[in-house]
Amino acid sequence: MPVAQKAELIDFTSALLAAAGYTPHEAAQTADLLVWANLRGADSHGVLRVPRYVEMIETGVVRPGQQPKAVREFGATCVFDYGKAPGAVAMQHAAGKAGELAQAFGIGWCGARAISHAGAIGYFTAHLARRGLIGIVMTASRPLMSYFGAKGEALSTNPLSIAVPQADGTDPIVLDMSTAAVALGKIMAAKDTGNPIPLGWAIDANGAETSDPHAVAAILPMAGPKGSGLSLMIEILSSLLVGNAVIAPFLSGEAKGGFNGLALAIDPAAFGDKAAFLLAVEDLAAAIHKLDPVAGADGVRLPGERGFETERARLANGIPLANGTAKNLKEAAMRLGLAVPAFLN
Repeated sequence: MPVAQKAELIDFTSALLAAAGYTPHEAAQTADLLVWANLRGADSHGVLRVPRYVEMIETGVVRPGQQPKAVREFGATCVFDYGKAPGAVAMQHAAGKAGELAQAFGIGWCGARAISHAGAIGYFTAHLARRGLIGIVMTASRPLMSYFGAKGEALSTNPLSIAVPQADGTDPIVLDMSTAAVALGKIMAAKDTGNPIPLGWAIDANGAETSDPHAVAAILPMAGPKGSGLSLMIEILSSLLVGNAVIAPFLSGEAKGGFNGLALAIDPAAFGDKAAFLLAVEDLAAAIHKLDPVAGADGVRLPGERGFETERARLANGIPLANGTAKNLKEAAMRLGLAVPAFLN
C-alpha cells in the first residue's frame, strides 16, 4: 500500500486538478480539503474522489473559474450563487461569509446555491470552530439514497456537520455525519479495495440488501425513517430556501443546475459569557471521557476525536492509500500528461 506525506499529496492532487481545468486557487483549496479527509482517516472523502472530480469538469457538472454572486443579503443572512463552482471553494466562501455575519450580528447564515460536491464538510465547521465560533454546515445533492418505505433512489445522503470550539487550543468537538447508513464514498472505497460491504448499507436493483459494492443501486437511510426525514429537511433548508430545488425536479425528470449548501456560524458571546460557555463545554467533555467504556473499547471519545488522533499519526507516519486509489490516481496523471510521483510507484 503506497504511503504519501501530506505536502506531496496536496501538491500532486492540486496538480491533477489544475491540469484538468481548475484554477490554481480552486485546485489548491480542493486538494487541501481532500487531503484533510485522508489525514483524518475519512479516506472515502479523500483523494480517491479526484478521478470523479476530473470527470465532473469534463461533463460540465463542475465549472471552474466562477465567481460567487450575491443573490440576497438581509441582516444576518445571505444567499450566494456559485455557478457550479468546485464545492470546496464555494463552501469555504459561504462559511467565511457566515463567520463575518456572526461577528457582526452574533449569528450568520449563508445559503450556497448551485455548488458542486463539497467533500468532507467537517472541514468547514472545524475552521469556524478554530475561530471560536460554533459552525453548522449542511449540503444537498441529487438522489443517491432510498426514502424509507420506497424503492430506488429518492433522496441525497445529505450530510450534516456541527463543530464546537474548546478553550486553550484544544481540538474542537466535530460531528460530521451522513443521513445515510453510510457515505457513498465508503462504497467507492470498498470498490477500490475489493472488499465487501456490510449488509444494511445499501440495496441492489431489486431492493434487496447487498454486500457487493458493485451491485449497489441505492444507499439505505440512517436509522430508517429518521435518516430519510432528516435528509428531506436538509433539502428544504439548503435547496428550497435558496430557490434551487434538487430532489423534486430530479424525480420528475427535470434535473436542474448544481447542488446546494448552507453554512451557519454562531458566536457564543452573543448568548452570554463566552468563557463560561467554554468552561461548560470542557466540563461536558470531561464527563463524557470519564464514562466507563464497554468491554473491548479503548476509551470513550467525543465526536471528531478519533479523526484528530488519526491526523496526528498520519502527519508523523504518512497517509496510506488503497491500491485501487493509487492505481486510479496514476492513470489520471498519465491521461493528463503529468509525471507519476515516486510515492505511487
